[in-house]
Amino acid sequence: MKEIGMEEKEKQTKQGKGNVRLLFRFLKGSKLLFILSVICSAVTTLVDMLNPQIIRGTIDNAIGGKASNFPEWVNGIVRSIGGFEYIGRHLWIPALAVACLGLIRVAAHFGTMMLNTTGSEIFVKRMRDTLFSHIERLPYAWHMKNSTGDIIQRCTTDVDRMRTFVAEQLTSVFRIFVLMAMAVFFMFSMNPGMAAIATAPIPLIVAYSVFFRKEMHEGFTKCDEQEGKVSDAVQENLTGVRVVRAFASEAREKERFEKINERYTGLWVRMGHVVGKFFAMQDIFCGLQILLVIVFGAVFAVKGRISAGEYVAFISYNAMLSMPIRRLGRMLSEMAKAGVSLDRLAYIMNSEQEKDRPGVTDADMRGDIRFENVSFAYEEGHEIIRGIDLEIPSGSTLGILGGTGSGKSTLMLLLDKLYEIPEGQGRITIGGVDIRDIRTEHLRKNIAMVLQEPYLFSRSLADNIAMAKDGLSKEEIEKASEAACLTETIEGFTEGYETFVGERGVTLSGGQKQRTAIARALTQNAPIMVLDDSLSAVDNQTDAKIRAALEERFGTATIIIISHRITTLSRADKVIVMEDGRISEQGTPEQLRTAGGIYQQIYDIQLGVREGGAQ
Repeated sequence: MKEIGMEEKEKQTKQGKGNVRLLFRFLKGSKLLFILSVICSAVTTLVDMLNPQIIRGTIDNAIGGKASNFPEWVNGIVRSIGGFEYIGRHLWIPALAVACLGLIRVAAHFGTMMLNTTGSEIFVKRMRDTLFSHIERLPYAWHMKNSTGDIIQRCTTDVDRMRTFVAEQLTSVFRIFVLMAMAVFFMFSMNPGMAAIATAPIPLIVAYSVFFRKEMHEGFTKCDEQEGKVSDAVQENLTGVRVVRAFASEAREKERFEKINERYTGLWVRMGHVVGKFFAMQDIFCGLQILLVIVFGAVFAVKGRISAGEYVAFISYNAMLSMPIRRLGRMLSEMAKAGVSLDRLAYIMNSEQEKDRPGVTDADMRGDIRFENVSFAYEEGHEIIRGIDLEIPSGSTLGILGGTGSGKSTLMLLLDKLYEIPEGQGRITIGGVDIRDIRTEHLRKNIAMVLQEPYLFSRSLADNIAMAKDGLSKEEIEKASEAACLTETIEGFTEGYETFVGERGVTLSGGQKQRTAIARALTQNAPIMVLDDSLSAVDNQTDAKIRAALEERFGTATIIIISHRITTLSRADKVIVMEDGRISEQGTPEQLRTAGGIYQQIYDIQLGVREGGAQ
């Protein structure tokens, strides 16, 4: 148990150091602004400290005629003006000094606010840019494991919380420590006994704040995680609102959301109790501290142990001291929140990006494709594909048929390196080169892939078609649209190619989305093209037109078509049938049509061929 505890402690220490490094990385470009902000804040604090001393000197020395106990350098400044007696006859002098200090304070405070605001905006921009850039390069598998709503919540709520902490809380921490240090210094310089009474409760306040911090950190972590689930539920329902409405599932989805939201509310209510106890104890200790200063100060003043001016100055310094003490406790609460947010952002930033192994090349992508004894499992112990051996000659068309979960799409995800084949589980080669030795960006730019579920962005049709390749001309976009049998559809829209496509292509039909995705893939002019069941939503006639256009446009390209429709596969050079992660049948469409296997069964069902052979 002791060893486990030490390991956990060491792990937390490493995580803490890593989080600090991450914070400094985010602060690049705004660090100097925050430092200058702290300096301006320190000037403000110094001015606040000087005012009570001016009031003390005016009451005790200038008006009361008491001998000065200020440092000699202060007495020298006073003598150069004319002495305390002269100042007592001309009270406008201390009033002017207070006014001048007030102007300095206003300027310093303005500088603090301006520098802080500018620094925080640069800070949050860098955070967003860094997170977005990192997330874009994370592996496909990582995105499959992490919900979109939770990622969005981390990149919005947690980023905003970090901005608030750094811009408002962290800079205030420095000001608080400076303020406390100066207040304690001046108080001890005036009367050590009274200063000891005023500072006595501070260790207790710090101790219980540290005690509560762990509980608050755990509570805020749970609240943040549940907020991610709430965000995920909202995002999922807004995206799938058509499905919800189509099946009249509003009541069920509302009930599901309310349960998630109720859990979220309950966590925050519990956190409210914890924070309430924390602040209540803080108010008790701070009130006790103020009471001690007032009572003992009055007693000491009556007994002549402190002067009236010192008593007024003590009250002023104590007011300045009590507020930072209160805020310091709240700082620890905010630090707990910020610590949780930084942990959640660190989870993203510590996730390893896709990396090519050393020595990768931009190999020729027009060679034969070979799967050599390839096996793969998304989860340990459950293989999706098993021992696949397959050769796809360059320039040929391969058709893939199989049931749901048979491994068809997995083959193509492995070909595109969206998932990595573990060592010892076979390999895929193109032109004899292992795809792990091919630069990933080069590989994907040379494989035009239309995924099973085409995704369109909230942009114009032209933008969606052109996004696969930079610098496309209008003619190239139109040619790709024509090959995908999309031209007639686009011409039917009032805005033509500038027609705005709603989120996830919601304004288009299933077939229109598929054809737009095909047109986007065609703009790549890639030597390898994969159509992953991407003709399922188009009619047979359009299907045939698209296949004919593909043959004409990509006569020398290797085309892989995954489909449940026999007519789509009928002109392939070779068809394989996937079953339970293995290739159960392979051959030309003509051979498989009479082989008595799954292909023939589907052929008979889809084309209406009865057992006796009658049409």
